[in-house]
Amino acid sequence: MITPADVDLEDIWFRRVVGQVNDQLMKVAKLKGQNVWNKHDGEDEMFLLVSGILKMEYEDRTVELKVGDLHVVPRGVMHNPIAEEECRVVLIEPASTKHFGNATTEKAKNLEEQMS
Repeated sequence: MITPADVDLEDIWFRRVVGQVNDQLMKVAKLKGQNVWNKHDGEDEMFLLVSGILKMEYEDRTVELKVGDLHVVPRGVMHNPIAEEECRVVLIEPASTKHFGNATTEKAKNLEEQMS
């Protein structure tokens, strides 16, 4: 069985596709530092924290995730993930979900890059 710790994640914030369940992709990522404020107009985004601590900033609050916590960012909601120390997450989302939602950043990878 593959675990997030087994996947070679060379880049911070890079999502690697590790499986598919129906029309949902399972992705793993290594996060550290601050991401960018973004939203996904058409999709919810699910985070399962498997190591470290992740803070999910919203315009009106911050949610702190610890190992084992599952958090869903509702579609259309501005959010900004922050990991003061390295953490790892599992994400489950439709293939149509853009890496950084509506944000433009050089960190963004297309789906083909996430699958390699």
